[in-house]
Amino acid sequence: MKKLFAPWRYKYVSNPSSEGCIFCKAASTKDDKKSGVLFRGKFSFVIMNKYPYNNGHVMVAPYKHTGNFIELNKDEMLEMSVILQKWQEVIKKAMNPDGFNIGMNIGRIAGAGFEDHLHYHIVPRWSGDTNFMPIIGETKVVPMSIDEAYDILLKAYKKMEIEA
Repeated sequence: MKKLFAPWRYKYVSNPSSEGCIFCKAASTKDDKKSGVLFRGKFSFVIMNKYPYNNGHVMVAPYKHTGNFIELNKDEMLEMSVILQKWQEVIKKAMNPDGFNIGMNIGRIAGAGFEDHLHYHIVPRWSGDTNFMPIIGETKVVPMSIDEAYDILLKAYKKMEIEA
């Protein structure tokens, strides 16, 4: 068995209160840093993925608790699209990835880890980020902590807002 030391996961696996909707919990908290919330809009918000595919992996979720895309109204969909575009730009300026994966998984069979609350993923990608480790070592290396990525992205967002 291969082992990878990942102490930040202990909170998740040892927390009995981890039940419930992570998005609704994050949306209702006032401590954005602790919950990983980077931005709050009128209908949706941006949150760090605590178990990212890559550094800077964020999610855009509506405040509305639904797993059914059809239940989003036009205002909610429009704001989420604008936020996706803005945060792709933030990540590009902050981390300079070579590309992005942006998408939504609807339903468990489609890969949704939280199927009851829709959310888009914005995953920055770099040339070479798919190296031998996942293939041969069956291990994904994410070299930056979630807190460090949060700080970098929030700083880039605030700088962009000032410049705009």
